[in-house]
Amino acid sequence: MKEWKEKLCIPQSRLDEVNRFLSAEANKVIDPFFDIIRKYGTIEEINAKAKQAGSLEHQMARLKELGSPYVQDLEWLMEQRDRKAFIAMADYKAKVLGDRAGSVEFKDDFAVTLEVSALQYFPFLMAEARQAIDKGELMPSRYIRVRTMKEQVEDNDILAVGAGMNIVGATYVETLDTKGTDGSNVHLGGPETITGYFGGVGQPNDHALGWIDEYLHYYTNYGVRQALNINSGTILLAYLLHKLGIDNEFKISVFMGNDNPYAILWTLMMAKLFSRDDGTTSLIGFNFANSVNNETIELSAEIRGDMGFEDFVRFEHHIIETAKSIVVQPYDRRDELVEVAPKVKNISAKHEGGDVEIEKGREHPSDILDYFMPKADVIEQGLMDAFVQNYLDKHDAVNHTARALVESGTPVIAAWNLH
Repeated sequence: MKEWKEKLCIPQSRLDEVNRFLSAEANKVIDPFFDIIRKYGTIEEINAKAKQAGSLEHQMARLKELGSPYVQDLEWLMEQRDRKAFIAMADYKAKVLGDRAGSVEFKDDFAVTLEVSALQYFPFLMAEARQAIDKGELMPSRYIRVRTMKEQVEDNDILAVGAGMNIVGATYVETLDTKGTDGSNVHLGGPETITGYFGGVGQPNDHALGWIDEYLHYYTNYGVRQALNINSGTILLAYLLHKLGIDNEFKISVFMGNDNPYAILWTLMMAKLFSRDDGTTSLIGFNFANSVNNETIELSAEIRGDMGFEDFVRFEHHIIETAKSIVVQPYDRRDELVEVAPKVKNISAKHEGGDVEIEKGREHPSDILDYFMPKADVIEQGLMDAFVQNYLDKHDAVNHTARALVESGTPVIAAWNLH
């Protein structure tokens, strides 16, 4: 066994060959990558622009200049935060545990991040906040967005959501328009040909460079730091971007198919090879595929620990999925999460749909294909109220998961400026 294992080791000469390729003076693959970066300035200038663009002060100033109706909502949200209108975590635990509150010992190292997807429109966040105050519920500390970037720029949604995240205390992920369904693959036609996108297909030829260009645009102009990543090419470029010194971050989509320990080993091995000298990587998380079981999660945690990424790379596990167009229903992994959470650190509970029984009673149940619908079509078809309800169903599912975890003695991470 030892002899066999030693044969798997990568000789230094192989690594030298890769390094020679990456640093070659004239490199038709790598040089265009640098050309894109130069458009946005030096590494220091790029990070400075992003830091300013992503600050709450800058976001609010831009919204006021634009006369955005969201300014009033954001000011209200700040007022509620400052007057501590949201339930405190200690009070939430007491509410859930009752007489047991003083005797349950929580292991903070195993706290589960509460995650919701997808926060398509800023008003969803406001509806969620009002309900959380009224019912003494928790707000998530992680939000995933899938709305078209150009569309949300038009109605100031991108600025309002960014400001909202700064106010509540949460991380969020944007999905860039250069994601495959933008027409980059001329043989595929969006959701109607969704099976053609399996395995991260959809960013062919020069579109990987286009993804980097688009990312740097939103990073420097709007402070968007985390982006969804679905393609092995754009994942590699995102690693290289971070290694150069740009403070970009990304999470890998469920569509990449991380559904076994060997896929996870591949993902984390590449992150390790291109990590910075301080051990950090631009990979801040990845979704397991829906078929993953607890044994794979535990094995993946061992790989992640050995690679030194336990604190950097979050495992994002789908607990609930949309009722339509993504998985066979019923799909509910809450009990499995409660079982594995005390064993695996840095995991998040992602809620893409409402609880199964609730979804059954909805006239318009949640549908993953709704994410691709233009806002004008949503309004024309009179679906916005249904979409808000779908989102609040996801919020309810988040809180049901939070309750189950707390009842079992596992702490949760909610929006840290509120709770």
